[in-house]
Amino acid sequence: MADAGTSTSHVKSAMRTLDIIEYVVARGGPAVAQEIAGALAIPVSSLSYLLATLVERGYLARAGRNYLPGPGLQRLQARSEPTLEDRVAPLVRALRVQLNETASFFVRDGWQLQTLVTESSEHALRYAIAVGARAPLHGLAAGKAILAAMPDAEVERYLRESRRESFTEATLVSAADLRREIARTRERGYGRTGSEYSVGIEGLACAAMADGEVIGAFAVAVPSVRFDAEVEQRVAGLLMRTAGLFEG
Repeated sequence: MADAGTSTSHVKSAMRTLDIIEYVVARGGPAVAQEIAGALAIPVSSLSYLLATLVERGYLARAGRNYLPGPGLQRLQARSEPTLEDRVAPLVRALRVQLNETASFFVRDGWQLQTLVTESSEHALRYAIAVGARAPLHGLAAGKAILAAMPDAEVERYLRESRRESFTEATLVSAADLRREIARTRERGYGRTGSEYSVGIEGLACAAMADGEVIGAFAVAVPSVRFDAEVEQRVAGLLMRTAGLFEG
């Protein structure tokens, strides 16, 4: 019988193997080993063995330094197309692994957001939101990112029709304030909130686009005590990169 240490090691290898497959499939294009290692926080030495095994079994294919989905995955693939949740889940997981902060993907439902996928931070102090939970567009960074990606006419309709509640002293509710915030979001490329929905939580988000239409937004939530300008720059860069990977 294997001891507990060996069993734990086997489980960890299995989880990493699945993470690699999901990441490469969601990537939608070739990925090099260094990118995969960084996205999933897997040591290069361990990754090399896992990649070689996946190539040998046909689940990945290698083209020079690049890795792609292999024929083994095609044989297992269902006839139906992958869902949006299938596509974004590995990317959300990669964000959480790289940052160890709560990462989520939101979709728009009318003038509200709905959580489609979320991965919680491993820190004791963290933000958490349930899959399926709803929140107002104006309260979360994801909502601001989605609003900034919408046509101006649709934004104006939102400002006319939506009922915007103030959740904290920092919540932006007036049409004038939100127009200015949407302009800032478009200029910098990501949505930003600071204690506007939950006190003590900083949020950043980047819209996910497909064929010129906004599909949703990738978001990261960080407690204010762990947040500074350097963290903002890193999180924003990873969010924009993730949105680019989604768009292919």
